[in-house]
Amino acid sequence: MVLKTKYFGSIEIEESDVLTFPKGLFAFEDEKKFVLLPFEGSDSALLCLQSVADEHLAFVVMNPFAVCPQYAPVLQAGELEKLGVADSTDLCYYVMCVVRDPVADSTLNLKCPVVINDQTRQAMQVILEGGDYHMRHRLEEFGGAPC
Repeated sequence: MVLKTKYFGSIEIEESDVLTFPKGLFAFEDEKKFVLLPFEGSDSALLCLQSVADEHLAFVVMNPFAVCPQYAPVLQAGELEKLGVADSTDLCYYVMCVVRDPVADSTLNLKCPVVINDQTRQAMQVILEGGDYHMRHRLEEFGGAPC
């Protein structure tokens, strides 16, 4: 299928590339279908979470392990059940990135990752319990990796 995107123009995607968010994303609960598109030159660490329904709705996300290898999100039992897995390590994680100028001032939201079951293509955004992670970690905390 052809998908119009915010950053990549019109592209061809497979239906199997689509991620389904039954409850949408926080503040975008009506948006249920997205695709992950890597930005060129980012080694798939920096991606675009593009809405399938709205070409103007796209978020910059990062693989949190690319900048913070010790990131260890733990989901609640109900969240794991909804995603169809027994353990948090059976899932893929991405965090929202707010890009600023200069880049070192960009922030990552480690508190509310986007979590994906890569087998079923079901996804959700969660709020992690505990105080280890915050919504605005400055990129420079992690050595200024590109965002």
